[in-house]
Amino acid sequence: MIEGKLQSIQRSVRAALSFYSRGYEAPNKKYTQIINFLIRYHYKKGNNNNTNKKKIHLLFSKKILDLILNKNLLNFLQNSFVQKIFFIHNRVFLLFYLKDLFFSKKWKFWKSLLKENKIGNPVRYFLFPFTSGNKIFQTYHLNCYEKFSNVSLYKYDYIFEFGGGYGNMAHTFHKINNNVKYIIFDTYEVTLLQYYYLNMVGCSVKFDKVNNGNVLLVHKISDIKKILSDMKSKNKKKLLIANWSISETPLNFRKKIFCLFKFFDNQLISYQKSFENVNNIKYFKTLQKFNIKLGRTSAILNINNYPNNFYLFSYKK
Repeated sequence: MIEGKLQSIQRSVRAALSFYSRGYEAPNKKYTQIINFLIRYHYKKGNNNNTNKKKIHLLFSKKILDLILNKNLLNFLQNSFVQKIFFIHNRVFLLFYLKDLFFSKKWKFWKSLLKENKIGNPVRYFLFPFTSGNKIFQTYHLNCYEKFSNVSLYKYDYIFEFGGGYGNMAHTFHKINNNVKYIIFDTYEVTLLQYYYLNMVGCSVKFDKVNNGNVLLVHKISDIKKILSDMKSKNKKKLLIANWSISETPLNFRKKIFCLFKFFDNQLISYQKSFENVNNIKYFKTLQKFNIKLGRTSAILNINNYPNNFYLFSYKK
């Protein structure tokens, strides 16, 4: 409890560094339409399956659902609990990531992805308020993976993201290629938040099917298997993204979604050394060996300036 309070205070202090660029999100017609749709959708099709959720995830799911049902999604990225799960901001090490992006040959491209928007009222990065810590963090991952695989991010036809946060990465790929078919698997409550955010930033979002330019939101394992079956016969470039999501799920649930590792040759995965009682070092080394066995180029790399956190990158030409 004390540690939680200290972390909350630290986040508040870091957020306060951006006081000069603090904004405020006001309600509008689009906001009202989307949140009313989500409330109707929940009462019609709401899913209360809490299987495989840890206590922290149960608490978070309830808080997200409460924000929606109480129509309190405006400025949601200023919420301390939401930031704890989804958002990283005003950390000095992000400056090194921004520097790497700035001095790359593709700075103009990366800068277009870094540009932050007003939805959710994200905390702007205190040194460069045109962006946010979250944008820097996730764009840096893409830069690292592109350099490793030597495959342009424009080339992917399908992206499958396991654990999509509030939808930031999906929005980023919408900027890269607005014809990409993007699928996010997450908990039911979080898919509602993603639906809100992605609609507000102008993406086409669905709960039932994916077409060119669509983001499909799913929360059932049976949905994963159907999607992979539909994609199997298509000779398309496909990428799996999982930033700290798989490494925070129980081992028994990882077994249920192992089909993802079999299916996707191209993988951008990040993880921490351990989570609760799970040894992620051992788990992802085993996964790397599995990738190599299938003829993929696969490597585990330290994430610069982020101790005890790692990438697992894989690709196949």
